[in-house]
Amino acid sequence: MSHKPVTDTTELTRFRALQRLAYEGAQAVAATLEPGVTERQAAGRLRDWLVQQGVQDWFHTPFAWFGDRTAFRHFRTPLQFFPTRRRLTENMPFILDCAPVRDGYVADIGYAGVLGENRIFDRLISDLREYRELIVDRVRAGHTLRQIYDEVDALIARHGYDSRHRVYPGRVIAHQVGKVRSRLPKFIVAGFGVRSLRTLVGDLVVERMHHRSPLWANGKISNHPATPGLWAVEPHIGFRDVGVKFEEILVVTENDAYWLDDDLPHVRRWNGSEAA
Repeated sequence: MSHKPVTDTTELTRFRALQRLAYEGAQAVAATLEPGVTERQAAGRLRDWLVQQGVQDWFHTPFAWFGDRTAFRHFRTPLQFFPTRRRLTENMPFILDCAPVRDGYVADIGYAGVLGENRIFDRLISDLREYRELIVDRVRAGHTLRQIYDEVDALIARHGYDSRHRVYPGRVIAHQVGKVRSRLPKFIVAGFGVRSLRTLVGDLVVERMHHRSPLWANGKISNHPATPGLWAVEPHIGFRDVGVKFEEILVVTENDAYWLDDDLPHVRRWNGSEAA
């Protein structure tokens, strides 16, 4: 959400550290979940954990989705994304999502898990690896954001799943992130930090002047290659009442693209270094 692309190694290290912290928080909260816990309680635990670790502000406060809500079933309005009194039950999937800000740096992560065992979840989380590889490969090849979005959805269709990122407001699969630069006071409106929103609005104005957008969707405004900088990417797939996703930062330079960190829970799971 900064106009200047982040390329400084020290700054990338700070973004990576906060992203890891956010994932650590999600894992810590996931370890506390048990039957009867509500989405609101889970989201509150994640918020408290991150504040204790020095988080000062939010791009958006934590979300938690349980059961069929992980696949955004029957979502019609933005208000339905906010945590509810839905209670977790045995063998139910869940997603924890948060976007903390610390010292101006931003992370935006999504952590998918299951309480117990769920064979559909296991298959979906395993297949999600292919989407991560496809996205970075296509960005490197110079495909437009719109083309990559459609390629991701085509892969979802070949797998026999359905695209759940199409349900997000604006149908976004990703958005640019950067340092938050604002003198506005820190407060939250409808789950989003005012400082972060102000910076994002500024980016929207600047990017529109160049016929680009900091939001990655499948419309005409995304018909351009990825702008150099940092992108929080979140492919979200679903089958029946189970949805899974990851969300992490993709670094885009003038001539390359790579994931900011390959030591994250979903990557470790795919590599066999974390129990599936």
